[in-house]
Amino acid sequence: MTWVILTGRQNDLDQVATPHKIITNRDYLAHPALFRGQRPKVINLSNNYGYQSRGYYASLLAGSRGHKVIPTVETMIDLSERKLYDHALPELELALNKCRKDLGGAFPQKVCIFFGIGSSRIWDRFAKLLFDWFRAPALEVHITDSAEWASIRKIGFHPLARMTEEEEKRFLQCLETYTSREWRDTKGRTPARYTFATLVDPHEELPPSEISSLRYWAKIAEKMGVEIEPITKKDLAKLANYDALFIRETTSISNHTYRFARRAQQEGMPVIDDPLSMIRCTNKVYLNELMTYNKVPVPPTVMIAGISDLEVAAQTLGFPLVLKIPDSSFSRGVKKCATFEELKTLATEWLEDSDLLIAQKFIPTQYDWRVGVLGGQPLFAVHYLMAKKHWQIVNHKANGKPDQGGIKTFTLKEAPAHVVETAVRAARCIGDGLYGVDLKETKDGVFVIEVNDNPNLDHGWEDSGEKDEVWVRLTQWFLERLDRPGR
Repeated sequence: MTWVILTGRQNDLDQVATPHKIITNRDYLAHPALFRGQRPKVINLSNNYGYQSRGYYASLLAGSRGHKVIPTVETMIDLSERKLYDHALPELELALNKCRKDLGGAFPQKVCIFFGIGSSRIWDRFAKLLFDWFRAPALEVHITDSAEWASIRKIGFHPLARMTEEEEKRFLQCLETYTSREWRDTKGRTPARYTFATLVDPHEELPPSEISSLRYWAKIAEKMGVEIEPITKKDLAKLANYDALFIRETTSISNHTYRFARRAQQEGMPVIDDPLSMIRCTNKVYLNELMTYNKVPVPPTVMIAGISDLEVAAQTLGFPLVLKIPDSSFSRGVKKCATFEELKTLATEWLEDSDLLIAQKFIPTQYDWRVGVLGGQPLFAVHYLMAKKHWQIVNHKANGKPDQGGIKTFTLKEAPAHVVETAVRAARCIGDGLYGVDLKETKDGVFVIEVNDNPNLDHGWEDSGEKDEVWVRLTQWFLERLDRPGR
């Protein structure tokens, strides 16, 4: 592994202080052929990260040269104004205030964090979280403390030129710790061209892919020069040591899966699911509007913004109808209402937590089509059968144990062309990643029920029709983006 350290001036860092290559950002910018054929990890220690400064351009061009760099230009922009990182402060301040007792009841006015490492173990939780949000070599956090709550006044970079002798000594220790970490055991193995991180939760009840399926993928990917390595939510800090990210946990923009996707995108890594797809697919209100605008057929729908809209929904859709919370998954937050009284009771309850709901015409079928779409092209097609004595493919029982329907598999050639074509049109409205499009096939036509950004993909199930081609194409999707010229 080649580490390259960029400084603003030649004497900012003594070459004997670290075994890694040290050059100025001027030399790095002026010699694009440096490290050609290599994929170094670049630590940009410029004294100025301002827009269009040398420090800014060094990180910008590192990305175009295929070099991994911290901080990225996205991090530089994020920290350029408080309003751009305001969204991170509630979580950071919560972690910060958990340090109060160990600090003896009072906070310093400023704390310096180097590579996600604080000056003592007291700061561990906060330092790691800060580095999760903003991957930068050296950050300073200015704190305003009151008797009950410490708030963050400012987060900024802490350049080498402003470090005290003691701070520089600690910085170099943290640098050594950061660059000496070994995340992967490669003993006795042929080095892979790339290593893909796969985010999993071993305890998830209904994961989008079983661990056994990911192991199966790993065998196929290995033949293509790719190593697949599982990671968990604790591994955000080491994400940049991988080349790509495949998220195999149920996604949500309110949990760590979104942060992983966002971080991967900031690092210039190919990622499934990308943050924008997560935002678009997570919300059924948005999906319905997007499909309607792009003339993709969806069931008749009425938006519910208050109790006064229920009468319109009842008259337009009739009963039974289906009421949905915008942000839901695996059939949760989706209920069938047989009468107006049921609709009013459920809507009243759900409107306490969501300002908008959607009501849709109930379309009974014995199965849903699920068409997988990858990179704008069909990947697989299956029937998801309804759960036993239930109208959905998953029945979330009162005892907490979900009951799933079965599956019937097809090759893409066997699936009806109009179903596959409609699914592809729907997925292309979202993006270029991996999507699972659910459709109802009726005598009145095909209707898109939803587009999932985190579709199930399991060996022996979704891949039964197209066999190993599913996993080969998944691997190729990442490789094509990694091998693009100028990356």
